[in-house]
Amino acid sequence: MKNEFYTRKAHEDKYPARSVYKLQEIDKKFNLIKKGDRVLDLGCAPGSWLMYLSKKVSDKGRVIGIDVLDIKIKIPQNVIFLKKDVMSFVPTEVEREKYEVVVSDLAPSTSGIEFVDAERSLEYCERALEIAERVLNKGGNFLCKIFEGEGTSEFFKKVKSNFEFAKRFKPKASRKESREIYIVGKSFIK
Repeated sequence: MKNEFYTRKAHEDKYPARSVYKLQEIDKKFNLIKKGDRVLDLGCAPGSWLMYLSKKVSDKGRVIGIDVLDIKIKIPQNVIFLKKDVMSFVPTEVEREKYEVVVSDLAPSTSGIEFVDAERSLEYCERALEIAERVLNKGGNFLCKIFEGEGTSEFFKKVKSNFEFAKRFKPKASRKESREIYIVGKSFIK
């Protein structure tokens, strides 16, 4: 089963979660992250994305990770972790500098009721976009996970109006039956 493959691979590669392969595939396809970039990672726990981002930006870049949960990795030298709730987080705490990339793998605790979970996911996406609009450099990139639902098309239009390029994408590491997709925004218009 595909899911087991990515879980095993994450364990072998010493990542705390298989979600890293979603980010890796998206980055490879859309070229979102470059060496030397400053990246804001919203919903960074357990830390797989932080590990990938840290390597990708190298010691010339920096990654700020924010999550209400603790991360399960040794924090790399070019990473700062802030234990905060993204929903009540005040972006001025990280606005001292602008970012080339904002990524969000935020997900609500699921209830099993599709429309409720999709609505909660949309709230997180709206918040991630709001933060991105404040902290991204002109030409910056944005990525967020969303559970498809009633508000997905409207949210996608918002991303499209803020970026020169926008695309919906479902990585291979996502479960086929999962309603999660990723929305990519490239080249922030500002």
